[in-house]
Amino acid sequence: MKHTLTGKIIKKHLVSGDLKPGTELAIKIDQTLTQDATGTMAYLEFLNFNLPKIATKLSVSYVDHNTLQAGFENADDHAFLQSVAEKYGLYFSKPGNGICHQVHLERFAKPGTTLIGSDSHTPTAGGIGALAIGVGGLEIASALAGYPFSLTCPSVVGVHLTGKLPAWSSSKDVILYILKLLTVKGGVNKVFEYFGDGVKSLSVPERATITNMGAELGATSSIFPSDINTKAFLSAFGRAKDYIAMSADKDANYESIIEINLSKIEPLIAMPHSPDIVKSVAEVKGIKINQVAVGSCTNSSYKDLMLAAKILKGKKIHKEVSFIVAPGSKTILNALIKNGHLSYFLEAGARIIESACGPCIGMGHAPASGAISIRTFNRNFKGRSGTADASVMLASVEVAVASAIKGELTDPRTLGAYPKFPALINFESDTSLLLSPLPLKKRDAIKIIMGPNIKPLPTAKPLADNLSGKILIKTGHNITTDDIMPAGAKILPLRSNIPEISKHVFIKLDPEFYSRAIKENGGFIVGGDNYGQGSSREHAALAPLHLGVKAVIVKTFARIHKANLINFGILPLVFDNPADYEKLYANDSLELFNVVKALRAGRKIKARTRGLDFELIYQLSEREKEILIAGGKINFIKKELSK
Repeated sequence: MKHTLTGKIIKKHLVSGDLKPGTELAIKIDQTLTQDATGTMAYLEFLNFNLPKIATKLSVSYVDHNTLQAGFENADDHAFLQSVAEKYGLYFSKPGNGICHQVHLERFAKPGTTLIGSDSHTPTAGGIGALAIGVGGLEIASALAGYPFSLTCPSVVGVHLTGKLPAWSSSKDVILYILKLLTVKGGVNKVFEYFGDGVKSLSVPERATITNMGAELGATSSIFPSDINTKAFLSAFGRAKDYIAMSADKDANYESIIEINLSKIEPLIAMPHSPDIVKSVAEVKGIKINQVAVGSCTNSSYKDLMLAAKILKGKKIHKEVSFIVAPGSKTILNALIKNGHLSYFLEAGARIIESACGPCIGMGHAPASGAISIRTFNRNFKGRSGTADASVMLASVEVAVASAIKGELTDPRTLGAYPKFPALINFESDTSLLLSPLPLKKRDAIKIIMGPNIKPLPTAKPLADNLSGKILIKTGHNITTDDIMPAGAKILPLRSNIPEISKHVFIKLDPEFYSRAIKENGGFIVGGDNYGQGSSREHAALAPLHLGVKAVIVKTFARIHKANLINFGILPLVFDNPADYEKLYANDSLELFNVVKALRAGRKIKARTRGLDFELIYQLSEREKEILIAGGKINFIKKELSK
């Protein structure tokens, strides 16, 4: 049998199930990562299991989202995260060390391994040949406790690359092209596996840009083979010993194959307010812009920032443009300082900010009212930047910098010769902000630090057989986790305090949602297609749980959010007849009958509102049903541990 690279890695790590797309399987997890916006919950969940140490080969706790310390909350949570890492044997990446995906690619990711991370862009590590999957924090806690990771066996889509990118086109344009082709719903329960002669023309950071934004397709993961370019990247970071060659078998059996000739790729841009509204830059050039931001886990590698510096050398940023640069890691920042290229940014009029996520999640540097911002980021959902009426476009470094110079959306091919510079073959190791796990004998003395903003986790009760309540909100299609539970500088510091952060659920869509949910003592959420796309933040499930939400009923779910709902005991249900979505309204009273009996028997769930009877279905494994019936995964695992 001819195996895909994805299939080979899954088979090597398989604990239960088989490689049959659509069925549930479980795999052993080698590595985990968390970031601070989701990590506090993950480790609070892990503490529930009362275990002496972590069970994974390697786990890293990163601080990269909430590095602004306008109050005590973020600093307190950083102290909590560090104390947990020291107590249980994790690496700890301190604020300023860099963005989790960039640092993990440089320091820890290995070809052929499995990695789960409590951030939806964890598939970045697929650029180095790892099978990397974004999950909710409770999946991390479970892996740390030694449990395998369960998932629906994905279909594997082959992306056959031929040719070579022309000057001024980039790997960012490749993934934007795929998003235009497939949309933000086109990758659900799929892994995108890249192969072909065109692969060898892409460096690991270029590949990582593509696998990073595979998350915007809704994909389970994306992956490239491990080859001579992978070896060169690992060697540059002093990790040649981690290299192994890995690729799919010749004539591997893919579900389908997408053909892309890299030589035909032109500069592209995602227009407001979705990553799949993609146009050629030549088609929409000339739009006046107000802000440009270069960085994020998508485009902040050494190549990205060196290219930007070379373009800017001897030039000035347009006087009406605010230009922001966020190096992806302290290692990359050090390299630019030592080779003198950081000065090109400063002389051009750029603002250099901390090596962190920053503007990408609305943590500072929000655009002006009604402004247009071009960013080398991965998401441009409305309001995500921190400014409700701003328009954010997503583009390559080439497009972003050319536009910053001109003051308007600019085709970079008008700049002349493409800058050239040698790849750096030896990055100096700087561990001043990266703490290694403590020796076992020193861990007993560590006390977990918990500041006043850290509140206990809400827990679900075992599932009742009959559920009733009001429909608290009816949403449209492609609702994001930013819509459900916003990020940003004002809200993210509350991530460890579920009662407080719950006051912001759906605040952008319906400012009265919180008060209505409290008044009605919970109820139901109704949504359309692709509900819960975007971030892995489990607060979008935890906060509704705290408010008493019993079930979410939609046309289709995004993968990670559905898993988070299951993990916290909220029923994820789908209309048996999609037309019934049109018949329901906010404030309707709704009843669900014989829910537990129906789940165990595999029957449809009967529902009624305003005299209208309809049926609901679910895509749940037997394990997931038992998790829901138990009232969530924490209750389920505690029960298992007690055995």
